[in-house]
Amino acid sequence: MPEAVIRTVAPPPGLLASLDPLLRQWLPRQRWFAGKGRPVTGFTLVAATELLPPGARLGLYHLLVRAHQPDPPDVSGPSGSSARGGGAARPGDCYQLLIGVREALPPRLAPALIGHVGEGPLAGRTVYEALHDARPAELLLEALRTRARIGGLRFERDPGQEIRPGLVPRLMTVEQSNSSVVYGDTFVLKLLRRVVPGINPDLELPLALARQGCPRVPPPTAWLVADPDPADSGEPHVLGVLQPFLQGATDGWDLALRELAKGEDFTAEARALGRATAEVHTALARALPTVTLGHGRLRAMAAGMSERLAAAVRAVPALRPYATGLGSAYTALDDLAAEGRTWTAQRVHGDLHLGQCLRSPAGDWSLIDFEGEPARPLAERRMPQPAVRDVAAMLRSFDYAARSADPPRPEWAEHCRAAYCSGYAEAAGADPRTDPVMLRAYETDKAVYEVLYEARHRPQWLPVPLAAVRRLAGPDQT
Repeated sequence: MPEAVIRTVAPPPGLLASLDPLLRQWLPRQRWFAGKGRPVTGFTLVAATELLPPGARLGLYHLLVRAHQPDPPDVSGPSGSSARGGGAARPGDCYQLLIGVREALPPRLAPALIGHVGEGPLAGRTVYEALHDARPAELLLEALRTRARIGGLRFERDPGQEIRPGLVPRLMTVEQSNSSVVYGDTFVLKLLRRVVPGINPDLELPLALARQGCPRVPPPTAWLVADPDPADSGEPHVLGVLQPFLQGATDGWDLALRELAKGEDFTAEARALGRATAEVHTALARALPTVTLGHGRLRAMAAGMSERLAAAVRAVPALRPYATGLGSAYTALDDLAAEGRTWTAQRVHGDLHLGQCLRSPAGDWSLIDFEGEPARPLAERRMPQPAVRDVAAMLRSFDYAARSADPPRPEWAEHCRAAYCSGYAEAAGADPRTDPVMLRAYETDKAVYEVLYEARHRPQWLPVPLAAVRRLAGPDQT
């Protein structure tokens, strides 16, 4: 199908200035806003596209704006817990906004209200989060279906996949670090909220896995890209990905908590999830280049982990008694590397936890959300790493689930961790537990990070990672 070119009128001058006072109040309240707890001091317009003219009953603008804030601490939520997603912002974080414009909002759109514009080109109009409205959401799908180009926005899709017109949209209300719209239980469009220029792994890796025929990851059907900003890096922004919707699938975190509440065994599910993880890792290693990590790279890795530990010990006194024991995990890694041991690094998920896994009604597991940890630079998220990093993150997620139960059930986590590694070995041919030094180093790094996050944001959860810290620092773990 040829690309459909839609001519648009440039947004009026003064648009961002008129929205500025409203966005300063509204943006920090959004779940996906990364700079919580710090004031927004101003905005810079990166790009603006008029999708529907405001003179009509409904106007619609697509905006990329930088929100300027004071320097933040570099911390994001721990994987698998209710705080996952988000992350700390950096000055000038760029956000994707879809702004609807109406004379007045009908009652059904009241929760989407941003505010009433007092001056400028939209004076007297009401602006709102447009994804709550069916018409703007339908427009996005139609643009993807027809491979439209609207101003600086490019709507692209896999020509081998069909998108039927007329699918009814609904905004997913679950709290997350991005926004998702489901179309008729057929597709889900994930719109990235905090965007950076460059190839986003949330599109790159599923496309690579689709080429390998990996059934564990929904293949991208279509995607939305913004043209490069010459004043920035000169690279395009990936703004959204449309994928098949896994109807009836259950979030792994919710499933684990439900089974815990019922006192049910979860080891069969954990084993199956381990197999699914290994299948994805194997396909990624076939699809994309791998590298060998020698002493220099491994020494830098261990040094980075040691630096993060030192910073966490300074910030959280409860870590101090365990600092030496935890640091021995990184020393052991550096010692092995100095003896000539090498590791293979490949592309990995980068933020794997139970909440990034979906179980179908038939019992099959899928992995989703390959964006990586949003607070980390894109170049870092795209670096090859030992596959055991994902394994360590999932082991921490089982621990979080078990200690969310009332009362906590650490033995449940132990059984799930073992089953997950066994399942991984069945598909990969190698058990992660046979690489105890690297596994312990990554799990220790993750637990230290969790301690710092919980101490700053959720002190009541601090005992969860501290329990892991005591285990990882113990003499039987050296």
